[in-house]
Amino acid sequence: MQTVITGKAYVLGDNIDTDQIIPAQYLSFNPSLPEERKFFGMYAMSSVPEGQRGLPAGNINFVRENEFKSDYQIVVGGKNFGSGSSREHAPLALAEAGVKCVIAEFYARIFFRNSVNGGYLPPLESVERLVARVRTGDELEVHLTENYVINKTQNEPLRAPPDRRRAADHRSRRRVQVREEGGDGEVTDAA
Repeated sequence: MQTVITGKAYVLGDNIDTDQIIPAQYLSFNPSLPEERKFFGMYAMSSVPEGQRGLPAGNINFVRENEFKSDYQIVVGGKNFGSGSSREHAPLALAEAGVKCVIAEFYARIFFRNSVNGGYLPPLESVERLVARVRTGDELEVHLTENYVINKTQNEPLRAPPDRRRAADHRSRRRVQVREEGGDGEVTDAA
């Protein structure tokens, strides 16, 4: 896995659901057939409402008409990214469009797990509200192992490593959740 991801940002707000990421009418394409799989990229983010597409302007399409790949490689979202149905086609659609990672304040659990389990893209949680500091089209550099982001367009660091207490608290809450689901409480770094 690469440790530094660079690319243009596509900024969205809060509560982006899987129906906005890939609308149900496009789920008839077969992801195991390459000639059909590429259509998931073409229709990725096609149901994000006008005014919320590519913030702050709000009217920027994620994928240009009749294209299969997006000009944007990093999606920056707000709270509750990937809520809605459990379709694993949502992270697949983003990956097919050329997205290398998603950075959001927090995720719907099913989207997070589908992204990781399918190996589609890394879902990264931000420590601060990046949707207020990044504009669609900004060039970002995401350092995965050092856990920070640089906005190269604005020459500004955006995210410091998370507070260790916060990370420990997250792992503790995750252990409880694993136990409640019938597991032994073991938490891996991918959880």
